[in-house]
Amino acid sequence: MAECITCGDYTKFNGGLCFKCYKKENKGTHKEVSVQELESENHNELEETGLTDKERNFRYNMIKGRIAETLIQELFLSLGYNVFHYGMENTIPGIMELLKGVKTEVANEIRRMPDFVIQNPSTNEVFFIEVKFRKNGEFLSKDLPKDYPYSNAFIILVSKKHIKCISVRELEEGKEITPTSRNYLGSRKEFELDNKVIIDFCNFALQFFEGVE
Repeated sequence: MAECITCGDYTKFNGGLCFKCYKKENKGTHKEVSVQELESENHNELEETGLTDKERNFRYNMIKGRIAETLIQELFLSLGYNVFHYGMENTIPGIMELLKGVKTEVANEIRRMPDFVIQNPSTNEVFFIEVKFRKNGEFLSKDLPKDYPYSNAFIILVSKKHIKCISVRELEEGKEITPTSRNYLGSRKEFELDNKVIIDFCNFALQFFEGVE
């Protein structure tokens, strides 16, 4: 519950004053203060201490990425796969926050770690999986980090309409995911997936990302 910074009584916004303390502070100004004016002033104070545009974009993109990762995780789990979180963010929670703006070789290696290791229940074969969300449905060769160390990984791209997949080796050969390409996840023979289940998860993606920019 938001509290007045002077007396601790209820106020609508954190970091503001209650109506009583606001009137006391402004005593002698001969100005009647309405509750609406008080809330407006406190709201302005809140806006001034909110996220910067850069921070807002960072958080927004993080949330989109997490939703896409959860969709793919649940897709493979529903098909009986063993799914293991692999990225350093899962090993050391919060490390990606600490690495914002850090451009050392070690930091770059940490950022490049795939999101998951999955295991095919019928063959016991394991795969590195990196999950991306792209509103435009594209993942191009130039989007792959230079000297990406996981050449045997797969990129799974979630968009508003499709779930597609391409290997890192294919990207290095110049192949790409575009809105019109037919490299659908269900077509990957490595995974032996049920297309009907993938369609269900495409519909989930459509619902979750419908209004996403």
